[in-house]
Amino acid sequence: MNLILLSGGSGKRLWPLSNDVRSKQFIKLFKDGNGNYESMVQRVYRQIMAVDSNTKITVATSRSQASTIKNQLGENVSICVEPCRRDTFPAIVLASAYLHDELAVPESETVVACPVDPYVSTAYYEVVKDVQKFAERGGANFTLLGIEPTYPSEKYGYIIPESSDLISQVKEFKEKPDLDTAKKYLAQNALWNAGIFAFRLGYLLDKAHSMIDFQDYRDLFNRYHCMTKISFDYGILEQESSIQVMRYHGDWKDVGTWNMVAEVMADQTKGRTIMDETCENTNIVNELDIPILCLGCKDMIIAASGDGILISDKERSGHMKPYVEKIEVEARYAEKSWGTYKVMDVQPGSMTIKISMKAGQSMSYHMHYFREEVWTIVSGKGKVVVDGMEQQLETGDVITIAAGCKHMIEAVTALDMIEVQIGEDIHVNDKIKFQIK
Repeated sequence: MNLILLSGGSGKRLWPLSNDVRSKQFIKLFKDGNGNYESMVQRVYRQIMAVDSNTKITVATSRSQASTIKNQLGENVSICVEPCRRDTFPAIVLASAYLHDELAVPESETVVACPVDPYVSTAYYEVVKDVQKFAERGGANFTLLGIEPTYPSEKYGYIIPESSDLISQVKEFKEKPDLDTAKKYLAQNALWNAGIFAFRLGYLLDKAHSMIDFQDYRDLFNRYHCMTKISFDYGILEQESSIQVMRYHGDWKDVGTWNMVAEVMADQTKGRTIMDETCENTNIVNELDIPILCLGCKDMIIAASGDGILISDKERSGHMKPYVEKIEVEARYAEKSWGTYKVMDVQPGSMTIKISMKAGQSMSYHMHYFREEVWTIVSGKGKVVVDGMEQQLETGDVITIAAGCKHMIEAVTALDMIEVQIGEDIHVNDKIKFQIK
């Protein structure tokens, strides 16, 4: 099975743990079978591979999140990087062109596009595999998966099928309704739209070429910023006459808000937290190095990170987006392919960061024009290269890197260090990469 895993969303709905670098799918609030914390993307990836270890997964994600994907799924994961965010239609077309032109997937192959954010059992992906099989039989140009509703929801789009059979032709699509309209949809055997689309690769590429002027994957990549932001439903499906949908009867949750996350997170609290016996139905996630004490809290979400602190009634937590958009703070925590960084302090003319690197990983060879850096090795051993000169570092060593010097560090063992950036103009764009000789 060739599967496109859509993982390019932005980070507003689970603030302050999520941001533009670390979206909701990267927050580790779930647990695997061994009791280890895992993120949404790790959980979904693990479940898919448990169903079919031969599945070829390509993750479609934004440029800012590619290194986090590698950190969580490994260096060898296949990634199709979107140069900028353009919604699901451009993302699926770009990933499809990537499969064909870069990975040599034949046009006759059936591909499944799948979102990264449902909370489901592993059995769900058995059904996704069935969707692919039905698509291969050619009963329609697109095969979708629809969730049999458990209540008349106003939060989801609906698929209206021709019948209540396991596989049915699609009559029409409906946007998120009000409550009374949702009840009418349920009387028509309507299904929640799960955002899963299966198609023959050649058919989608032909459709894309008829709508977009591009030659191949690389040409589309270069033109990507010019594409209209539009969903796959609007861009393709609502103009398509040959669509079938498969019904799914099992548990399914769209983990999009803190209220929903609270229902499925592995533990009621995470981090340094204390609740007294009068607290009820309250969840706490604390990423700070100080304790959070809660007394008499009821039906609340409390989340704390270096980006901010959220204290909210659970129901109101789904309405925080316009308020979060008023908060202008650069991300203070991110996962990179080599490890993690955490901003500890920001002052005029300086920034202090804790960097944790995985053994065997290295940063790129790079340079900064406007800042110098002072590295203090807190634990572990590493190898640093500055302007071509190599030096071994270990716990307690300090090295100063002047502005304009090319440099990189490799972690010989797991390595922690404190980096102090000094300069009048410290910003993320002050970085030029080089090939090390």
